[in-house]
Amino acid sequence: MRSANPEKPNTALVLPGGGARGAFQVGVLKAMAELVPKGTPNPFDVISGTSAGAVNSVVLASKANRFRVAVAELDRVWRNFRCEQVFRTDNWTMFKSSLHWLTAIVLGGFLVGTPKSLLDNSPLRALLSRNVRFPRIQNAIDSGWLDAVAVTAASYETARSTSFFQGSRRHHGWSRTRRVGIPGNLHLDHLMASIAVPMIFPPQLVNGGYFGDGAMRQATPLSPAVHLGADRILVVGVRDETADEQVDPGVRPEHPSFAQIAGYMLDTLFMDGLYSDLERMTRINQLIDSVPADSRKGSLSRMRAIDTMLIVPSEDLRVIAHRHRRRLPFALRSLLHGVGGRGSGENRLVSYLLFEQAYTRELIDLGYKDAMKVKDELRDFISGADVPRLFAPSWIRKDLSAFHTD
Repeated sequence: MRSANPEKPNTALVLPGGGARGAFQVGVLKAMAELVPKGTPNPFDVISGTSAGAVNSVVLASKANRFRVAVAELDRVWRNFRCEQVFRTDNWTMFKSSLHWLTAIVLGGFLVGTPKSLLDNSPLRALLSRNVRFPRIQNAIDSGWLDAVAVTAASYETARSTSFFQGSRRHHGWSRTRRVGIPGNLHLDHLMASIAVPMIFPPQLVNGGYFGDGAMRQATPLSPAVHLGADRILVVGVRDETADEQVDPGVRPEHPSFAQIAGYMLDTLFMDGLYSDLERMTRINQLIDSVPADSRKGSLSRMRAIDTMLIVPSEDLRVIAHRHRRRLPFALRSLLHGVGGRGSGENRLVSYLLFEQAYTRELIDLGYKDAMKVKDELRDFISGADVPRLFAPSWIRKDLSAFHTD
């Protein structure tokens, strides 16, 4: 058991995916690093991440002995990101990719074969290989700075959400409908699998099977943290949950472009499952809290209520991406334009692909600002003090208010 205080709740950090939007998570972490004493080790018993969130999670786990140092490392990388560090952006590569897709469609894959992805993310693999020290994760667990870390990917063979986790001996794998947890030492292939956004990045071979972005089958993104013993969960999302404005019925809508549809799909992958899982957890908490502890029988007696805190951007990241869209490499801008990305619908997709420092720095600053707005609640949540069952922005609490009887 990691915590020396048996009364302190096991606290988990959950970092969903979001491509370049993951910079917002770094800003929130930066604020948290200032709220804990200097030299403090990682304050979370469990860390669980998916896609870009998996990268942030593993960096935190590998440097769990010094939380501020880990966050400073993330800040350094994200603050100085360039697209060329994530995927190949040179004109020749982009031209070959476009030509390959066109030829494969026309010839049905004959002669040229079917393309594996739209973009080549080998530069990201090289970057992670240089900066992530996977053996340090076990040292962090053995030293008591961390209890478990999980990285989630989706199996193309079994169509199941697979959480690869590394933790103390008390943790065991799990198997549920469409989701499993597999213990073992994490390595680079697990990360590359978790960030393999379908169609955009190539699938990754792990343990004899191909895996893609973990958000694809992750209907319950809070589940790995719950299985690993969390009593309270801090979630740092990358999209606000307010709905878009209604379209004037008298205005003829434009046909959605490929870029607009792709961005919509990424929104669905990275955030819709989280919101549904949060609703489900709120219902379960409501049920548990409605029955006195000494009156709980059967399966209810084995259930536990889980406190949840959700931090999401206070600004629309699509608007921020629109201001910086010209920062994209020319070849990538041309490719997006070629698939119908000239309109405002392009902004959603661009917000996930814009690994450029002007954009990521603004997201880091926004995450820091949003976290500092709730610094007292955040400090209480991390330290184990009493907190509400759900702490979230007002629009989310309003959506969930129907589940409350008071």
